[in-house]
Amino acid sequence: MADPFDSLLPAIAAGDLDAFARFMSAVELPLRRGLRSFAAQVDVEAIVQEAFLRTWQVVPRMVAEGRTDGLVALVSRIAKNLALDELKRRRESPLGAPEDDLRVESSDADPLLRQLIARCFDELPAQPKSALHARLDNDGAEPDGVLAARCNMKPNTFLQNVSRARKLLAECLRGRGVDLEPHGVASWR
Repeated sequence: MADPFDSLLPAIAAGDLDAFARFMSAVELPLRRGLRSFAAQVDVEAIVQEAFLRTWQVVPRMVAEGRTDGLVALVSRIAKNLALDELKRRRESPLGAPEDDLRVESSDADPLLRQLIARCFDELPAQPKSALHARLDNDGAEPDGVLAARCNMKPNTFLQNVSRARKLLAECLRGRGVDLEPHGVASWR
């Protein structure tokens, strides 16, 4: 079955803004849904906007290869690659795992482990503690730039403080006998 957007391709390639707007309005929600697995780590709104912008720029050079879903496949591929690039750019984990792996959310969690985590968190220096607290409390709802501004930090300083806090927290837990396995799973020695 032919993609209904392929009929818009010649008009979009010729610079027809109305045709591109029709395409965007029909594809935006499915594109966002397709990026939902990245939502906790990247700014999906920015990714979607950038994907549409790049699609607009590239469509005039697009060559139909006999695919019936060319336009949708193009914007989807661009969005996914942008999200993956952003994840690679943000790799800051000294433990090789997201900071959420250090969180203990289960009500069945060892109460002593919870106390140790809380004690180590309380011992963090003010700036790293503030940055990590903002990141953890936000639960991926807002991009780091917003959190940085809320903490009165530049984005790069914010990210450095999050990394420093995670490193210090891990060192503190190791110093108190908690072994952090490669996947961030805590266990006692």
